Formats: sequence, structure tokens, C-alpha cells
Amino acid sequence: MSQPSVVVLDYGSGNVHSAAKALEAAGARVELTADRTKVMNADGLVVPGVGAFSAVMEALTAVRGAELVDRRLAGGRPVLGICVGMQVLFERGVERGVETEGLGEWPGVVTQLEAPILPHMGWNTVDAPADSVLFAGVAQERFYFVHSYAAQDWTLETAPPYPGPRLTWAEHGSRFLAAVENGPLSATQFHPEKSGEPGIRLLSNWVASLRSN
Repeated sequence: MSQPSVVVLDYGSGNVHSAAKALEAAGARVELTADRTKVMNADGLVVPGVGAFSAVMEALTAVRGAELVDRRLAGGRPVLGICVGMQVLFERGVERGVETEGLGEWPGVVTQLEAPILPHMGWNTVDAPADSVLFAGVAQERFYFVHSYAAQDWTLETAPPYPGPRLTWAEHGSRFLAAVENGPLSATQFHPEKSGEPGIRLLSNWVASLRSN
């Protein structure tokens, strides 16, 4: 069976190469690019992200990232966001009093964690649903987080025939979303590419799911 093709959106984010290597280890054929045709034709698109919400949105805007993500999702084509690449999928982010508009794929606001120590940096367990595709076989593992901000509630309402999202939570001071699986759109607040073997296995689950799309 041929390897699923995955584009890691190359818009200037700092962790693209480590993400690409991890996806290759997970069984994907990977390309770093912002080329519109390649982004649209790939089996899967990964939107990485490190740093400030506003800076990531500015860089994404420069490569028409919002349009690329929206068009893929409109066609049911899988997208995976990582870290700030997850955060920008929400409507807005608020950092140090600055409010920035996100991609708006999900309602909600990304805000600072209520924790005695920030950033939340290190290995953490997660609370994944039993039917999670991403966490199949790795739900009891620890994953590597580096962040001070997160989405801390979920407000999107779904009704039949549309399936409800699979929400995975974690805690650092306050409870926050560690991952979301919502139709073709998935995201993780942690870095699977920095999470060792459990992270590769999680990415392998996502890559394997591309074959059925």
C-alpha cells in the first residue's frame, strides 16, 4: 500500500523539520511547502506552530493559510494542527492583553492557563475518550507540552446526523483541551514530534486514518 502524502505547511514556523521527520517515521511521504496545489492535493495537511498566537496568524495570513485550511476542510480533506497550530483553529487568542483573530474553524477563545508555574513545560498525561482514533493504543502514555495558553472549554454544538467531536483533556493548574478530533480536523496542544515513541504512534494513527479518506 502506498504511503499517504502529507504536506507540512511551510509558513516560517520553527518546528517544521522535526514535525516532518516524525511524520516520515509514522509512515507518511512528507513535503514542506506552502504551494497551493500541493497543499490541496495532499492526503493530509499539518499546520505546526510555535511562539505567539499573533505571530503565527500573521505568518499564516502571508501564505493564505486560512483559505487553504478552509478549502481543505470544505472538501472533507484531513488537517492536523500542532501546538499553536491547534490554538489558531479557534476564533480568537488573547495573549498579554492583545486579542487576535484566529482561523475560526472552532468557536472559542485561547487564554492563559491559570497555573502557579508557566509555561507548562514537560511530560503530562491526558484524558482521552475511549473511541479516540489519535490515542488508540497510547491513551495511557505521557506527551510533551510547551505552552502557557490553551483553549479551556468547548462550545461547538453538534446534532445528528453529524457525529460529536472527540475531546481529550489535560490539567496544568486548570483543565484545558489537549487534543480535538472533529471530523477531518484534528489537533493536539502538545508536540507529538517531541513526545518520543508515543508521539510517533499517535502520528501513525493519524497517517493510517488518511488511507480511508
